[in-house]
Amino acid sequence: MKKIINHIVCLTICILLPISLIAVEKKAQVGFRFLENPISAEAIAQGGMGVVGIENANTVFWNPSGLGWIDGKNDASASYTRGIADINYGSIASAFTLGNAGIMAVDLTYMDYGIFNGTIRANNDDGFEETGTFTPSAYALGLSFAKRVSDRFSYGVRAKLAYQDLGSVTVGIEGNDVSDSLLVTELVENHHAEPAIDIGASYDFGESGIRFGAVIQNVSREVKYVRESFPLPFAVSFALQADLLKLLGKDNNQHQLDLGIESTHPRDYKEKLKFGFEYKYLGAFIIRGGYRLNYDQRGLTFGIGLKQKIQNMNLRIDYSYEDHGIFNAVNTFTVGTSF
Repeated sequence: MKKIINHIVCLTICILLPISLIAVEKKAQVGFRFLENPISAEAIAQGGMGVVGIENANTVFWNPSGLGWIDGKNDASASYTRGIADINYGSIASAFTLGNAGIMAVDLTYMDYGIFNGTIRANNDDGFEETGTFTPSAYALGLSFAKRVSDRFSYGVRAKLAYQDLGSVTVGIEGNDVSDSLLVTELVENHHAEPAIDIGASYDFGESGIRFGAVIQNVSREVKYVRESFPLPFAVSFALQADLLKLLGKDNNQHQLDLGIESTHPRDYKEKLKFGFEYKYLGAFIIRGGYRLNYDQRGLTFGIGLKQKIQNMNLRIDYSYEDHGIFNAVNTFTVGTSF
């Protein structure tokens, strides 16, 4: 037991130490921010913890090495989030085994930004003219591979293509202002596609019920719109999760209580902390909760889940509630199956 406690203390220090060393607050250094949207009610309900503990196809959105722990030969998941300001998003993911070679997965994330009213500067009393409506769009396609090389260690890689279309805009190429008779404008299309890579690893400490994970997300080149260049939202995350009952030697088939902590080190903001728990009764009825630190608005989360086996298929339904401070609450629904 003393050795197990030492493992927990050392790993927790590794997770928390970088936060204590931060002296500079970083902001507004990345684009394609939709890639940071949390996916899967299972993870969101636990304070947004997904680097370890997600054992279905949705793990590709958090840590592709989690594919190595999927129970079954095939798994499929779909999620939908009703976000703030009528901005919603969804995802689908499907994973399948390749025998002893490993596990593959494909995924899609898409954004629904709604309809916006376009304007352009004009030499009139209002100072602008309306140009009609437009709808921005964004999506990401992913292909992942993972392999569980032993009963304790797995690694995974996810390659994705992120696309964003912000619509067209009229820009001046000659002249000084809209009142300038020599003004010359052109219509510029603001859309771009950029590849990126996620790399992750997971380690299970065996009978102690402790699992550790790490992931690097959105390794990419810089994207350029008109004159400004920026990278995708690069981040490094570490997570530690423990099955409390197993850790205390009281493991049984009726109850399971997992506790976890996760830290995320983004390129463009302060380091973030997430705490979460998941309680399972008979492996079928699930209650989850969590809290996030160092976020502008996000904080408390909770959710419920249900798992049911029907013949050779395992069905699951999950729901999560996420407090967004001055904004409306965010609700996420996830369904999935494995066989």
